[in-house]
Amino acid sequence: MKDLNFNTKAIREGYQKTNEQEHSEAIFMTSSFAFDSAQQAAKRFSKEEPGNIYARFTNPTVDAFEKKLAALEGAQACVATASGMAAIFATLMALLKSGDHIVASRNMFGTSIVLLNDIISKFNIQVSYVDLSDLSAWENAITDNTKLFLLETPSNPLGQVVDLIALSKISKANNILLAVDNAILTPALQKPLDLGADIVIHSATKYIDGQGRCLAGAVLATAQIIEQVHGFVRTTGPSLSAFNAWIVFKGLDTLSLRMKAHCDNALQLARWLAQHPGVKKVHYLGLESHAHHQLAKKQQSGFGGIVSFEVDGGRQAAFKVINATQIFSITANLGDTKSTITHPASTTHGRLTDEERRNANICEGLIRLSVGLEDANDLIDDIKKGL
Repeated sequence: MKDLNFNTKAIREGYQKTNEQEHSEAIFMTSSFAFDSAQQAAKRFSKEEPGNIYARFTNPTVDAFEKKLAALEGAQACVATASGMAAIFATLMALLKSGDHIVASRNMFGTSIVLLNDIISKFNIQVSYVDLSDLSAWENAITDNTKLFLLETPSNPLGQVVDLIALSKISKANNILLAVDNAILTPALQKPLDLGADIVIHSATKYIDGQGRCLAGAVLATAQIIEQVHGFVRTTGPSLSAFNAWIVFKGLDTLSLRMKAHCDNALQLARWLAQHPGVKKVHYLGLESHAHHQLAKKQQSGFGGIVSFEVDGGRQAAFKVINATQIFSITANLGDTKSTITHPASTTHGRLTDEERRNANICEGLIRLSVGLEDANDLIDDIKKGL
């Protein structure tokens, strides 16, 4: 299906009929698969014969999701995981060893930074942090043992962006893998592999599912890289369940339509916030006032559904706005059809130190919105209550 357009691939790729000829994709809810003979079992385990063995590492429903997402990202291969954090962890553990060095963006999801600081560091893997958009900082942080660049662009929640084409030139010149978390935009709005990245990581929990129903993650890259990551997932077990794979598989059907609607609503809300006297600053890439607007316009086909804004008065003022809403769900999840609202400094970035939050520009007056698919005017009226 290489010649088909994005929306057709999102609906038709990975679809596998069984003998029952069902029109909707089947869910293979089984822990293991039976063999015709002992000889066949031996061939399956030795990889002489392709086929299903055990659902921790082979399942047709999971395989269908992996094939569809790989087609949409333009990747050779994909391995699905139990969550987005499992996807990041599996990537790092599969591709790095003791003594290696990572350069990471300090403008990442808080738990990603906690993973690097508290877990990955235990394996004698060093981490250096740089500002996402500062290309010279990335280059200057490289050492003889640097093996990986890790980042998300745009960043959550402030929407900072790095020039992926330029950064990929730096990484390739130094034989460093470039891994990009694409959960905020999805392949509907950005394709990091086309821009020079080596690895794409997803929390499919977010926009790929799109309705807050389950946890899922994915890693996409060349077949050679994914073979290593799949080996880690097979052995250690952070696998995606068949049921969750079926949910995110179906979520991809409407991905492009949903992402466009998220973008439209987010821009309308961001423009309104930018004019409100009670708002100190708005962070949304779709606004021309955002420092990275032009770069985002160049390497993205949309600006996404995450809007954050600052109010005077710190945490107390931010909580007042959040608690006054009635439509927005007060939750730290994002990417849902339902709009959500949270206070990053005390939730998504709450486990960071005060210094780490300052370095990431996460202030106490910052509020993050994940703008859903409700009527934008209703969302505006809801935010008005607290402002």
